[in-house]
Amino acid sequence: MSRASLQLERKILRLLHGHKTRNYLREIHARFLRQCLHQSNQILCHFVSVCGHLNKMDYANLVFLQTHNPNILLYNSMIKGYSLNGPFEEAVTLFSSLKACGIWPDEYTFSPLLKACSGLDHVRIGKCIHGEVIKSGFECFGSIQVGVVELYCSSDRMEDANKVFDGMSPRDVIIWNLMIRGFCKRGDLDVGLSLFRQMSERSVVSWNSMISCLAQSGRHSEALALFQEMREQGFQPDEATVVTVLPICARLGAVEVAQWIHSYAESSKLYRNAVSVGNALVDFYSKCGNLETSLQIFNDMPCKNVVSWNTMISGLAFNGRGELGVELFEEMMNKGERPNDATFIGVLTCCAHAGLVTKGQKLFASMSENYCIDPKIEHYGCMVDLLARNGCVRMAYDLIKNMHIIPNATLWGSLLSACRSYGELKLAELAVKELITLEPWNSGNYVLLSNIYAEDGRWDEVEKIRILMREKSVKKVMGQSLTG
Repeated sequence: MSRASLQLERKILRLLHGHKTRNYLREIHARFLRQCLHQSNQILCHFVSVCGHLNKMDYANLVFLQTHNPNILLYNSMIKGYSLNGPFEEAVTLFSSLKACGIWPDEYTFSPLLKACSGLDHVRIGKCIHGEVIKSGFECFGSIQVGVVELYCSSDRMEDANKVFDGMSPRDVIIWNLMIRGFCKRGDLDVGLSLFRQMSERSVVSWNSMISCLAQSGRHSEALALFQEMREQGFQPDEATVVTVLPICARLGAVEVAQWIHSYAESSKLYRNAVSVGNALVDFYSKCGNLETSLQIFNDMPCKNVVSWNTMISGLAFNGRGELGVELFEEMMNKGERPNDATFIGVLTCCAHAGLVTKGQKLFASMSENYCIDPKIEHYGCMVDLLARNGCVRMAYDLIKNMHIIPNATLWGSLLSACRSYGELKLAELAVKELITLEPWNSGNYVLLSNIYAEDGRWDEVEKIRILMREKSVKKVMGQSLTG
């Protein structure tokens, strides 16, 4: 290649990797087309790589398909791009293509290829790629070992992962973390914990992973004890630690630990730099009933996202401050923050607790009319609760009957409770019959219907319920009584 061509290549590479210029892909592409460098594997490799980072793999593929003699570097860049952005099967197709072209894969081919296989969740293809790794002699490369272990862990093939793990020496912290998460994910929490204890070197990610797995399995006290141990060993909590541990503190009522986290988050700037930390603090104090602190943190947050608003609105709802929650929702709208389906669950719950029937109906209608959000079962649940709590039992029944999705037992149960409170025995009878259809095994529903008939003096119907229960082999739970 001539000196002039080399200089042109360097200029184009500088454009591709410049922070201000790399987004102008079309202009850069046009430039190297004009310079007749569109068959340069060196330039194309970098171009495709930048496309991958910008999630523009369709464009990368168009350029790749025009290449006459792609080399392994270009194939690797394409495979890596698809492993980052998908579709993952395209990475496997490219691997087949390079093999068909007689191009020999190298160590940089297999790491992203294995990652793509993990994303595909297709262990058979992954095992074939693992076989190619062994055939090519790259099984001892660290990044490839990580890829193989990640493949088997993500596919719940922990026996295969363990074989690779046992054959590795040395094992870095990434491999240990993958194995721990893999065992915990399949429910073998004690095996994961045992591996964690065997680690000679841990990272904050290791601690976070184990704390999170314990919490997700309901072992909150152990999770909190592990967090305390993490602190004692000199590890500094990061954003993920704080977001994981604060809900544990709320569940266990560990206020002192949470207050330490709050103080640490402020002194370490986590609170200022990570919106998720502010959200977690708002959620914690709301769950503890400390709305004053929760609102103060929310108002002081330098940056808020939709989760921040949702958390505060829901916190107000569950602490009986529904009207304030609706006001906050309106403030959210005035500030141009777009609500999502979780926002409406929060604000409709506010309406239910504050008895704001008309406001709730308007908000519910606005979901589809103004925000193109289809109401889910949870939204209908909020509306049924709102209407039923405020004596609009017939309206609640009509709403359930006109739903575009099948109502569940929770909705009918909510309606039933209101029917009995407001003496709507006819609607109560309809609600219980729906419950029996949905839950034919639940003896409580039969008992409820029997009691409704007894209250109305319809003793022949009470007897029919007894017979129906016998025919369906439904056993009455201890403590329940079929009146009559």
